[in-house]
Amino acid sequence: MEKEILELLKQVNNKLDEHTVKLDEHTMKLNEHTEILRALEHLAQVNRAEHDKMFNEIAHIKGETESIRKDLAAVEIVTARNMESLAHLKLIK
Repeated sequence: MEKEILELLKQVNNKLDEHTVKLDEHTMKLNEHTEILRALEHLAQVNRAEHDKMFNEIAHIKGETESIRKDLAAVEIVTARNMESLAHLKLIK
């Protein structure tokens, strides 16, 4: 009877060892996946910062473009007035 119990305990111990090895393998894979996930999260943060920078630059360029359009419209109006003044001066001659 003791031999049977001892044999059963050896089998249980062997199974426990197998599960321990598998658990260690899974733990290593989990740690590897965690490192990969952290690297991806960091990359996502870097990309987000770059996108924010680009959006700010685009907004700045848009503002400058609007300012240039207003300036060009003003130049166009002044040019039209000058042309009108020149036409009046030509009539006077």
